[in-house]
Amino acid sequence: MKVLIRTDASIEIGSGHVMRCLTIADALRARGCRVVFMMEELPGNLIGLAQLRDFEVVHDFQSADLCIIDHYGIDEQWEQSIRPFVNKIVVIDDLADRQHDCDLLLDQNTVPDFEVRYDALVSRHCVKLLGSTYLIMREEFVRERQQMRERDGTVERLLIFMGGTDPTNETLKVLRALQKVNVTFAHIDVVVGGGNPNRIEIEKICLHEDFHFHCQIDYMASLMAQADFAIGAGGSATWERCYVGLPSSSTIVAENQIVATETAASLWAVWNIGWHEEVTVKTYLQLLKTLSNRQKELQEMSVNGLKLTGSPEGPNLWIEKIMELI
Repeated sequence: MKVLIRTDASIEIGSGHVMRCLTIADALRARGCRVVFMMEELPGNLIGLAQLRDFEVVHDFQSADLCIIDHYGIDEQWEQSIRPFVNKIVVIDDLADRQHDCDLLLDQNTVPDFEVRYDALVSRHCVKLLGSTYLIMREEFVRERQQMRERDGTVERLLIFMGGTDPTNETLKVLRALQKVNVTFAHIDVVVGGGNPNRIEIEKICLHEDFHFHCQIDYMASLMAQADFAIGAGGSATWERCYVGLPSSSTIVAENQIVATETAASLWAVWNIGWHEEVTVKTYLQLLKTLSNRQKELQEMSVNGLKLTGSPEGPNLWIEKIMELI
């Protein structure tokens, strides 16, 4: 079975689409499928990462048994145009802002009315996999959750990850806050993606301050499991932090993150510290200063995150549903 995945990453788009598609691709390959990525050569793309994982990358459409689309710039018009050349179409979405012509739609986000918001956007025959029951989780996260420790709310180990590209430069804001704060942490991990345009400057600061710098890693779940608190951005990483019970703050760095971040915050699974343009070094400084006094809140946040992302039927239920199509 040949599967074509249409997705992109860039400094502007971010890396989340490609990263979750790589998780899907790994699962499909493990079940005997041949997976090909269709991606554009945009600034900050992750074509090299896909190739490093031994996936073929093409720039033009190819016929396939199944086409998976994870792209905000694609709607039913393009999907209809490829219908004669594919047997089935799967769409990964979280905006619910456009019509789709697909056989299965997957949206892993828990937001208001998530069960019904696609009803008018897809056909009646479309299978809809909606909400945190269908989280797309790499196997490393599944393993960490199975052996997870209970958190007591103390914060000795801090993790900073503001997304693969960090287009609003939040990481540097946090680092400047850490340079000013009079609170010490036993261990600080700073993670950036290969597409982060400021990664060299960030690495220099980390070396100077004795922070632990990581770039384009494949052990994020381990760092999250070891951390006591994370300063992060909205998006799919929010659900990853919740999945391993890691209390965290979320800065909204893109409009598509607003609803999911606000929903997670309303469920006390994350602290929403606001839109990136209103979040300053001082904002992060105040956050860092208060962590030691919020032990009970952090414990509750850990439990709430685990409840929100748990599925009684087990992890990655979407893979069986996709395989049923082909």
